[in-house]
Amino acid sequence: MKINDLELYQVGIGQADGGETAYSLLVRVSTTAGLEGWGESALHWRSGELSARREALLAVLAGRNVFDIEELHTLEALNTAPLRSAVEMALWDLIGRRLNQPMCNLWGGYFRRRVPVSVRLACRRPQQTAYVARERADQGFHTQTLTASGQPENDLAMLSAVREMVGDRVELRFDGRSHYNLDTACDLCSSQEFEGLQFLIDPLKVHDLYRLASLGRQTSVPLAAWRPISGPSEVMAAVRCGAAPYVVVDLDQVGGILPARACAAVAAAGGVNAILGGRPSVGIAAAALLHLAAAGSTFSGSNEIPSQQLRDTVLSDPPEASDGMMTVPQGPGLGVEVDRAKVERYQIA
Repeated sequence: MKINDLELYQVGIGQADGGETAYSLLVRVSTTAGLEGWGESALHWRSGELSARREALLAVLAGRNVFDIEELHTLEALNTAPLRSAVEMALWDLIGRRLNQPMCNLWGGYFRRRVPVSVRLACRRPQQTAYVARERADQGFHTQTLTASGQPENDLAMLSAVREMVGDRVELRFDGRSHYNLDTACDLCSSQEFEGLQFLIDPLKVHDLYRLASLGRQTSVPLAAWRPISGPSEVMAAVRCGAAPYVVVDLDQVGGILPARACAAVAAAGGVNAILGGRPSVGIAAAALLHLAAAGSTFSGSNEIPSQQLRDTVLSDPPEASDGMMTVPQGPGLGVEVDRAKVERYQIA
């Protein structure tokens, strides 16, 4: 089954709660057998350059067998990790459709049919965030990620307001978004040592695993590395230096599903917890993350699969969250269908 065509779409969909718009590059790959597969990444290209980029990519991919996934990771034209991830995702979708199997069956089958998910709250004033947290808790999201503003006093006030509003119903994570220097991060951790934070993601400005390990030795607050993780070798480095008990694996950062599975395997071997994370998704990448989380026990915690906060998706029948869980799509490939009319509606001119 050979690749014979490729399309690129730049789309943007706003979030229902007023958070950031999800900008995504969609990749549609079609074959000589008449099948198509879809992929998504958080790349934000200008619409005017899509035609030239499509021609350059098609020149490299046309005539290649869709089953040669590993070869993709050697191509110079796909040296950008998010683009490589989107193209690889589309090929996995194609393979699943060709074999009439859900994607997770290509990686060993269903370990779970429903995946626990974490919802991320947009950065806003503390009391506003607290009300949104309560609303999400009422919807069944009992793992929530708060986003740092970079202003320590405001961030501490936000954590306090959310805890007061939701109590023990919600397990909180806090994404520092690489905002703090070491001294400020130490002070933040000191204030949270008896507050039950599940983990603190990327508190330090520098993406240095050894400095994160140094912070970890000074606090009992569990830490998580996200932005320093760009592949299995970084996970291995995190394990060796004891950087954090958690790593967050982002398909756009590691460059696709194959390296994401390798990251999870390294983490499991090193006794580190691997969690899936990602930027806002218009539905396609979210479906891929569900399949990835469903196919084994390595991504066992509440994974951040951020599509349920959008006003809409580009899918005809998107997976929905219920009681903090999302059901893995059952159809072949990604198990979801892309609505071309929605793609056109949300396409950025």
